[in-house]
Amino acid sequence: MKIGELSHRTGVNAHQLRYYEAQGLLEASRGTNGYREYDETALLRVKQIRHLLAAGLSSEDIAYLLPCAIGEEPELIGCPELIAAMRERLTRLDEQLAKITRSRTALAGYIEAAEQSGKKTYELFA
Repeated sequence: MKIGELSHRTGVNAHQLRYYEAQGLLEASRGTNGYREYDETALLRVKQIRHLLAAGLSSEDIAYLLPCAIGEEPELIGCPELIAAMRERLTRLDEQLAKITRSRTALAGYIEAAEQSGKKTYELFA
């Protein structure tokens, strides 16, 4: 199937499909006319990629994980390298969450302080 059909059948635009190919996530052969041609396995591969992206994995992570992917969701075969890569990604996400939580706490404190000082200033001039 050509890229337009794959795009239509997966709901992923052609630009993204070309990006997946450039990242080594998706393979296409070239017809005699130079157009990309995908086999039926590309449908499953694109669904796997979309699920893994939704889990917060980078295209680099996904390239590493895809050989261990089975099924649409996908289920990942638990080899030690795969588990180590996913644990590393989880650690990065936990660090990002902690940073966001600290930022949120600081911002909420600034808002509260500004509201309190604004009330005091307003009461002086009222």
